[in-house]
Amino acid sequence: MPDSHSPTTAALPTKIDTSVAHEARVYDYWLGGRDNYPADRALGDAIATHIPAIRTMARANRAFLGRAVDYLTSEAGITQFLDIGTGIPTAGNTHEVAQRLNPAARVVYVDNDPIVLAHARALMSSKPQGKTTFIHADLHDPTGILHDQTLATTLDLDQPVAIMLVAIMMYFRDEDDPHDIIKNLLDVVPSGSYLVITHPTADFDEHAMSRVVDSAEQAGITFHPRSRAETEVLFAGTDLIAPGVVPVVTWRPAPDENPADPESAWYWAGIGRKP
Repeated sequence: MPDSHSPTTAALPTKIDTSVAHEARVYDYWLGGRDNYPADRALGDAIATHIPAIRTMARANRAFLGRAVDYLTSEAGITQFLDIGTGIPTAGNTHEVAQRLNPAARVVYVDNDPIVLAHARALMSSKPQGKTTFIHADLHDPTGILHDQTLATTLDLDQPVAIMLVAIMMYFRDEDDPHDIIKNLLDVVPSGSYLVITHPTADFDEHAMSRVVDSAEQAGITFHPRSRAETEVLFAGTDLIAPGVVPVVTWRPAPDENPADPESAWYWAGIGRKP
């Protein structure tokens, strides 16, 4: 996940600084992981005072990733994934879901947190028929990602690729030109590729989300929620797959997952197909 200083790939730190919060480690804390530090937990708890259900929302976002990869692999026939903003490995990583359905699936993970780099071996526990690799890079520098030799040797960019941007675009302000970043990614993949996005929103509780933004910014982390319309614009250049951009818990839930409250998790979610 990118940080507020927008480092280039070459300048990314490889030493873990536990004195400041990092997005990936805060998310790990909410998911019940162990790879987080006091600064991460302090920010996670501060946000939880404004959104008490934040841990449930984080799990709902993670569950969507599993459903999205399931759909892409089993229904759309996708065998290649570029997962940017990977986060710290936990149960149900992209390659685990994809390779359960198609052992030949290939996945490139990308994250800028050195702690994710330290856990990269867990992300590369591929089935023998497939392949998984990791790039320590930042989405603020999409060219660096796309020109990385690891990507070139893992994915065939002449064949469709699913670009996974799950809970990452909120770390980009409008002046960072997130639309151009996404366009750069889409431009290098062929027709039939897919774009997956989830995005936090203030649509369901503007006051609480504004407090979250304040807490994140005080910790040095850019946090920019977007409306449904603003999230839909991020899918420019693709055709949205039904049901479109919807609350994350309502995107094709399993029969036993139908939510009592569609707005129980404050994320928009969608999948688009490049025509």
